[in-house]
Amino acid sequence: MIMNKEKITYKDSGVDIDEGNDLVELIKPEVKKTNRPGVMSGIGGFGGFFDLAKCNYKDPLLVAATDGVGTKLKIAIETANYDYIGQDLVAMCVNDLVVQGAEPLFFLDYYACGKLEKKVAAKIISSIASACKKSNCALIGGESAEMPGMYRAKDFDLAGFSVGAVERNNVLPYKEQISKSDLIVGISSSGIHSNGFSLVRKIMEVRNLSYNDEAEFMPGKTYAEVFLEPTELYVKLCLELHNKNLVKAFSHITGGGFTENIPRVLPEERSFKLAPDFEFSNLFAWLKDQANLSSEEMFKSFNCGYGMIAIISRGELNNVSQLIRDNGFSAKVIGDIS
Repeated sequence: MIMNKEKITYKDSGVDIDEGNDLVELIKPEVKKTNRPGVMSGIGGFGGFFDLAKCNYKDPLLVAATDGVGTKLKIAIETANYDYIGQDLVAMCVNDLVVQGAEPLFFLDYYACGKLEKKVAAKIISSIASACKKSNCALIGGESAEMPGMYRAKDFDLAGFSVGAVERNNVLPYKEQISKSDLIVGISSSGIHSNGFSLVRKIMEVRNLSYNDEAEFMPGKTYAEVFLEPTELYVKLCLELHNKNLVKAFSHITGGGFTENIPRVLPEERSFKLAPDFEFSNLFAWLKDQANLSSEEMFKSFNCGYGMIAIISRGELNNVSQLIRDNGFSAKVIGDIS
């Protein structure tokens, strides 16, 4: 006996190809705004082409970086605030490029979800495009993957990949130039940036706090508003400092804080020490208190108010500090090289 078989479509399984195609059309105008010399085609092909010859390098090296936003996404999802999470993704990648002296050239994103919500995805990708434009970095491609069963309905994950270029003789850090008594200059962060959020979320859970509550350390703002401040984009500032030969090294303060990231740019014979009078801002003092952490544990967990550090000669402090201020950041000597 032959049974009539019910048709089962891809959409029935939870994947809506038309919704994905609509998303691509929705974001094309924002993506186009990121075009820069070297871009050869729009999004939608099997791959994005980039012509390095259009960028006027003489002897370039390519530098690649990839990263995500971590569990900061959980707070964005829980509070339905997706305004700046795309900037976090871009910043985590392009900031890693500039610490090596590289100019970001292009970026690709990966957006994976259980159920594609076109408006949410478009807002996130628009944020990615905006951050790329601010960094003079073209968004030349990406992937939006709808995977029912892999993620809960509103959950999603983000990953980014960026490529930059630097002249062979301009690669940072200049380890051979780093000397005892060089200064460590902290460049201000906007807040927590994109690392340490598993600890932040645990604090909120244990202390029975809501992200919509007013932050006790910052009247007038909710915890969510403070925590979701976007990661700073340091591209323009760092390239300007580097091009003017004012720095010996940069370190992007991400996972592992000062403790893990500063040694990555030092020669083996050098170490560093932070100022004994290091002051925590209200936000980080609150985190320190709520988690009952020592200063050393804080330095290994968070950026503690400084998302980027520059290692410089003492004689360049005034010039470096002025340039940092001119770019809208604040600067402070937070330690030195030993």
